[in-house]
Amino acid sequence: MEDYFFQVEKSEDKNLLLILIIYDVVNDKRRNKLAKYLSGYGNRVQKSAFEAKITTKKYEKLLKDLPNFCNITEDSIRVYKIIGKSQVKAWGVSEEAKVEDVIIL
Repeated sequence: MEDYFFQVEKSEDKNLLLILIIYDVVNDKRRNKLAKYLSGYGNRVQKSAFEAKITTKKYEKLLKDLPNFCNITEDSIRVYKIIGKSQVKAWGVSEEAKVEDVIIL
């Protein structure tokens, strides 16, 4: 088991947001394009989940672009903005986070 503890605060200089993107996309081609797109924002933490620490401007662009990867009759994409003091517990196989400021205890 891995525990992630973090405090996410808005700072004047960084203005970074921690977000979690999860998806269930039926079409292989569309799903692969989405995964490639999301890898430009953050780290894949599961087959259909990415974590990212990004600016508000990039967050707004992400929200604008994501509908292009989703067929609303068969797919699902969710974006969670994580604010404040948080804790994530993880079991099983995981990729090592490359994002700075994430501490694994």
